[in-house]
Amino acid sequence: MDIDNADFRDLQPTILSFVKDFPNLCSLAGLACAILSIYFSLIGVYYAAMIGMIWAVAFDWADGLVARRMKGRTGHHRIFGAQLDLLIDIVSYGVAPAVLLLSYGHLNPSFLVGAFLMLSASAIRLSYFSTFGLTNESKYTGLALDNNNIILVFVFLFESVLSQGLFAVILYFSGVGLAILNVSQIKTPKLSGNPFNVYILAIYTLCITGIYGWKLFRQ
Repeated sequence: MDIDNADFRDLQPTILSFVKDFPNLCSLAGLACAILSIYFSLIGVYYAAMIGMIWAVAFDWADGLVARRMKGRTGHHRIFGAQLDLLIDIVSYGVAPAVLLLSYGHLNPSFLVGAFLMLSASAIRLSYFSTFGLTNESKYTGLALDNNNIILVFVFLFESVLSQGLFAVILYFSGVGLAILNVSQIKTPKLSGNPFNVYILAIYTLCITGIYGWKLFRQ
């Protein structure tokens, strides 16, 4: 039997009803961290930006772990959560690192090229994943974007021991190099799918937070 439009609308959940879904709350917390990272990059407080970047990854991984363990989630919840996750990823792993590069390069026009490559690679990578998904249900094609933040916050540890000019070049080529890997044909495992890896990331996140928090305190 066909359902008329009015009845179909009544069956649809409201938009904000998905906010009550705990995995989506984790995703939104990751988005908040990414926005904070962008903000601190813009005002030049890069150590705080690093903390925001790594916590964006932590919440991103947490939402997947929580979603897999929750019972009673509908197909709508899973589809909505997957789409929300992809859209937030472009901010966390595309916009935030690109803004970091532009800000650290003092908005030099030459850094626009690197920022564009980083952001466009993120968009292409996510579009490809949205179309084809995982290879053999276990591996990504191209370096997964969450690795960008994990690597960049580590690279930034050397910022204090190198001249600003030299480190700007290192940051530039690190970002562009990651962008190339993002859209390459290499196969990489889905690290976030393993609970053990999530715990390793949690330890890494706390260590990075402690290091950069100490650096902020010393400033």
